[in-house]
Order: sequence, then C-alpha cells, then structure tokens
Amino acid sequence: MRREPAPTGGNMIAGLYKAHLSSGRGRLGEMFGGHVESSSSGSRVVTEDGRSFLNCGGYGVFLAGACHPRVVAAVERQIRTHPLSTRLLLDPAAARAAAALTRVTPEGLDRVHFCGSGAEAVEAALKLARSHGHRRIVATEGGFHGKTLGALSATGKDLYREPFQPLLPDTTHVPFGDVGALARALGPDGSDAVVIVEPVQGEAGVVVPPVGYLKAIAAVCAETGAFFVLDEVMTGLGRLGSWWGADREGVVPDVLLVGKALSGGVIPVAAAVATERAFAPFDRDPFIHTSTFAAAPVAMAAAESAIAVIEDEGLVERARRLGELLLPQIAGAVAEYCPHLVREVRGAGLLIGIEFHDAGLAGEFLLELLHRDVIVNHSLNAHAVVRLTPPAVLTDAEAQELEQAVRDSARTLGERFPVPSHGLSTPTGGR
Repeated sequence: MRREPAPTGGNMIAGLYKAHLSSGRGRLGEMFGGHVESSSSGSRVVTEDGRSFLNCGGYGVFLAGACHPRVVAAVERQIRTHPLSTRLLLDPAAARAAAALTRVTPEGLDRVHFCGSGAEAVEAALKLARSHGHRRIVATEGGFHGKTLGALSATGKDLYREPFQPLLPDTTHVPFGDVGALARALGPDGSDAVVIVEPVQGEAGVVVPPVGYLKAIAAVCAETGAFFVLDEVMTGLGRLGSWWGADREGVVPDVLLVGKALSGGVIPVAAAVATERAFAPFDRDPFIHTSTFAAAPVAMAAAESAIAVIEDEGLVERARRLGELLLPQIAGAVAEYCPHLVREVRGAGLLIGIEFHDAGLAGEFLLELLHRDVIVNHSLNAHAVVRLTPPAVLTDAEAQELEQAVRDSARTLGERFPVPSHGLSTPTGGR
C-alpha cells in the first residue's frame, strides 16, 4: 500500500492536534499560521523556524517573562532533590512558599491552599464558603472564574455554561460595576451567599469598574453577612501596577485567589489565600479538601522564587510605569489610523484591551500583530476585544517594538476597512 509522505513542521503538529488533542484547536493553530513554539525566554517566544515573537499574550502568565533564570534555577534544584512529596511528612518547600505569599498579600490573609490552576483555586474558595453555610452564589455578568463545574457556575458567559447545565443551583449573575444590583441580589440577609468578583474583568475584555467598587462590595458583604471572594488569578502579583487589585481600594476579602504570575512563567501553580476565620474548616480537617499534586515541591519552588523576583526586580512598579506608557500610545495609534473600527481602548497596568466593533475586526487585528511578530490574545468572554498582557520585564526597546507593531497594524486595518461613505458601519472583515 502506498504511504503518504509524513507531514513535517507545523503541518505535522497540527495533524497530531487533530488526531489526538482537539481538531478545533489544530484548525485554529493553522489559521494563525501554523507556527510551532520551540523555546522561550524573557519577553520572547521562538518558533521551530527560528522566528522570534514578542509575547504579549499567554493569558497573563508571563509577568516575569518566560524562563526567568532565578525561577528556573530554583525549579531545577528542587527537581534534582525532591520534586514530589509523600503528602504525609511535612514539606519545607510548601511552608516557605506559603510564608512568601502571605508576606505580600493584604494583611489578614494568612492561610494558603495551593493547587494547580485558577479554576481549582475557585473550587477551594467555593467549598470554604459552603462549609460556612454560604451556598448561594452571586457573581457578575461577563466574569470568568474557570470551567470546572463549580467555577463554571460562577462564570458569567452562557456560551460555556449552557452545554453543561444544570450547574450549581442558586447562582445569580449581576452587572459588573453595579453595587446596587449586587445588594438587591443579596437581600437584607446575605449570610447564605458567597460573592465572587474580579477587580478588573480580564476575559470580559478588560472591563474596569468605577472607583470604589471593591470597597462598596466589601461593605455590602460585611453588612449582609455574605462571604467575599476576590478572584485575582489574572490581576494579582503586579499585573495592574499594584500588588493586588485589592490594594487599590484597601479591601481584605475572605478569600483571595492567586494564579498565573505565581508560576513565574515556569510551573503551573495557583492558590486560595484566606483569613483565619474563613480557612477554619480546612484547619480542622486537613483532609477535607486535598489533591495529590497540590503544593508539589517543584511548583512551590517556582512560586517562592517568582514572588522573590517580583519583589527584588521591582516588577510591580515596572508594570505600573509601562502601563502608563503603553496605554496612551496604543490608544493614540488606534485613534490616528482606525478610530471608526474601535469602540474603546482601556486598561490598568499591563492589562490592556482594545474593543473593536465586531469580533471579525478583532481577529484581523490579532492576525496583523502576529504577522508583525507580536503575540496577543482574544478575550474569551468578549470576542471583539483584543487583550494585551505584556511582561513587566519588557525592555524599553521591546516597548517601542510593541508600539510600532500596534501602529502598523492599526494603519493596515484602517486602510483595509475605510470609513464607508454612508456612515461608520464596519464590515466583518476577512482575508
């Protein structure tokens, strides 16, 4: 029987995706050019053909860049000595990572449950809330908290929720930024409810709430007796130009969720950090919520080192200053070349969103940036928003490279889709 030639490069990897992973993901990779990642360092991702991309994507993971030498060294030491624990004896790596994390979280958040992903951190928080009698969930429209069943119940996007109904019962979604709607949903007695919210909605398209929103939520929760969970998986550890979104308004939730940047861009890790009162059920019974690979020593080494890198290299302040530089530059480029295609440019720190009039235009812009060797993401809950999450280790030259790529991409889109003579309606676009 005649054999077909074996596919190579991107074709081979896309074929393997289609055969063994997700055929849809394989097709998506082909649509984005079939590039195959082979290595990464700092702000760069290199493909098999030697092409170097500026990584402003990664869903917020790479605050400290990729393969930071201090994080890699810590992980390598741990791998060579004790990568996984017995789960019976005490593990010093977990103890040190917890101490490091609680040192930089808002005062009063002193108990840590480590896990492998943001969604797992959400599940831990929901179980803590339930253990205190808070069974009713009040979340926000457009909010994103993960796709496991409990986390998906809180996620405010029907696209992901509907195929898996019924989810957790007694779940309500209110408009983000509307404290009055939240208060009405809780009612005068919210002692049976848990409120979960993000300081800035990332997957909803970088939606920044009114000033005072978190403080008002904390006040409503305190008044009604509701349990307050602040999801900072995307925003925490410096992404907003402050250590935490909570710091911007001086709030201390019952549970703070951490992830993405905690990995140091090397090992997946997340955490739920709680007050002593909120964590009490896990203190009483250490086996009530466990996972074989939770707090794995190799992940703990990455987390402890990542926190040290963020502290020692001043990455929180660097994120703030870079954001103050990049946001007006990006907004200015869009305003100059394609204002008729864009609704708004918004952001905080190094979490920046460009909202187009439709998802097709957002896809065109993402492809233009990719053509210019810049990786960004679309927003899962707002497909018309292109989201940029540059690393805080971005050099001044790389910041200029990013600005130029945005400017050239905006110019190309403006020329491809000029203002129609009959008004400002925008085409869907397509190559």
